[in-house]
Amino acid sequence: MDCIFCKIVAGEIPAKKLYEDEQVMAFADVNPQTPVHALIVPKRHIVSLAHTSREDAGLLGHLHAVASELAAKHELTSGYRTVINTGPDGGQTVGHLHVHLLGGRPMHWPPG
Repeated sequence: MDCIFCKIVAGEIPAKKLYEDEQVMAFADVNPQTPVHALIVPKRHIVSLAHTSREDAGLLGHLHAVASELAAKHELTSGYRTVINTGPDGGQTVGHLHVHLLGGRPMHWPPG
């Protein structure tokens, strides 16, 4: 498989691992947009949010729970943002579902 996130999960590509359990892995983004920029990915390959179903509700909740835990660990007490980009028009550049955890500076709206 050519998926870079699958290769990171498999240990074929090194990453700064921030969290791991049986369902998900979180690692630092190599091109951070904020002082704290983590990517939380399911270990199972899912192309995007558009490729999930109701059966994935537990996994989707778990991805966000991990984001919340990482935000607390990084002391993002003033706030943070989670983002799931979906498809090319949504800004998704890697074809593997992932949650961005962004924090450490003020965020503005609209995001861009």
